[in-house]
Amino acid sequence: MAEILVIVESPAKAKTIERYLGKKYKVRASMGHIRDLPKSQMGVDIENNYDPKYITIRGNGPVLKELKSAAKKAKKIYLAADPDREGEAIAWHLAHSLEMDLDSECRVVFNEITKNAIKDSFKRPRKINMDLVDAQQARRVLDRLVGYKVSPLLWKKVKKGLSAGRVQ
Repeated sequence: MAEILVIVESPAKAKTIERYLGKKYKVRASMGHIRDLPKSQMGVDIENNYDPKYITIRGNGPVLKELKSAAKKAKKIYLAADPDREGEAIAWHLAHSLEMDLDSECRVVFNEITKNAIKDSFKRPRKINMDLVDAQQARRVLDRLVGYKVSPLLWKKVKKGLSAGRVQ
């Protein structure tokens, strides 16, 4: 049984990283984002400080179930999503979904998939960077607000099916 669970975004990375870390590590892939705003509604509470309402992305239930099962068996969990705001948000969503302590030093980041870079990253884990998470959430909420308000106008004036989401 693996003592330490490491969660990365991609299954290809998971295999390589597991080989570099050794037998006491079990590396699993989240397959990217596991939660998002619902597609069928705004998903943002405008009246309550623009709070986003997240749900598990359709089709990711089995992935999340497998990660929860692996997390229950592990003594320690590290979140090793990509080192950008999207990766930080993925780590935060995983920590939330796995009911992890958000103040724990569970986040490891590396900029290259080499044995040395990966081993070094585990020597200095850190907390999830909430500034990066908040930046990603703000962008996502803005995408949704603009998309829901402007897309219908685009359909009337330009072409049906266009989306005003994905504001950068």
